[in-house]
Amino acid sequence: MKMATDWSTAMKMLYSQEIWRMAIHWPLSLIYSYFCLFASHLFPFFLHSSSSSSYPRCRLSLDPESEIKQPICIVTGATSGLGAAAAQALAAEAYHVVLVGRSSQLLDQTIQEIKQKHKDAKLKAFQVDLASFPSIMKFESSLKQWLSESNLHPSVQLLINNAGIFAISCRTTADGYDQMMQTNYMGAFFLTKLLLPLLKNSPVASRIVNVTSFTHRSGKYPWARIYEYSKLYLLLFSYELHRQLHAVDSSSTISVNFADPGAVETRIMRELPQCLSQLAFTILRCLFLLQSPEDGVRSIVDAALAPLEVSGKYFFGGKGRTIQSSSISYNAKLGRDLWSASNALFQEYLQMKG
Repeated sequence: MKMATDWSTAMKMLYSQEIWRMAIHWPLSLIYSYFCLFASHLFPFFLHSSSSSSYPRCRLSLDPESEIKQPICIVTGATSGLGAAAAQALAAEAYHVVLVGRSSQLLDQTIQEIKQKHKDAKLKAFQVDLASFPSIMKFESSLKQWLSESNLHPSVQLLINNAGIFAISCRTTADGYDQMMQTNYMGAFFLTKLLLPLLKNSPVASRIVNVTSFTHRSGKYPWARIYEYSKLYLLLFSYELHRQLHAVDSSSTISVNFADPGAVETRIMRELPQCLSQLAFTILRCLFLLQSPEDGVRSIVDAALAPLEVSGKYFFGGKGRTIQSSSISYNAKLGRDLWSASNALFQEYLQMKG
């Protein structure tokens, strides 16, 4: 019965202009990103040297006298796919990983899987819904309480905003916003704002990594849709945060970088009929564009472990490589306007909650 329903839904979607727009625009955006990556290395004399760089991974070395005995890393959307892969990779780098996800059962399962490979890994799980402002507020309070009760330094050294969804229908959250936009962008904005004091309080350099997508290149009015806008907004916000942190204080010890994993076989398209999602994965695989989460996570880990002075960079393709994001993502005025609007909602919510 479910298979018949999937086929019926799939046939209806194939008549949709939107599905064909995505089928054409998204692979082209991904191919363009790879073109930028390889062209910068094949033809360096014809491209600006600033368009692409490669940075080695820089493990966080702690002074024996440091107040930080083990750096704290927070990963959102940590119950599957890229989030779980990032949590595992950073546990291997000796981070005390805080896993954030919506399902307590999946959080427990992910912790067990990490423990099987890294038995000494330090892990902590919090059930949080990024599409709920009250849930994010509760997490911030619970995190501070846990740090205090565990006798840990009241700071965070790494925040990875990875959580995201791809919805095929419009749904409104209890806060009154589109669920996909609130999960992919607004939740990350609120969480980052709430955790900035803990990041700034770190006695060693701290980092923020926002996981975006090549689909942001399709985020141009009037053709873009909510998913593409959410990824573009995340970039605009990230660049603005980078500017604010480093313009106010050139010696700022908080870096803000962005990671684009490319096309990765995760459950991000689980709302599509299975026959369509499998078809999409098959085509991408035939084009050698599809990666496993273990491969796709490399750009996230590259951004997380970039040299401390590196900030405002778009990591793509692994091996520490960076490229330029879309031209519109660098628009400083758009970034400031988006920041002002988002911050106004943030302050309004805080005042409403007293």
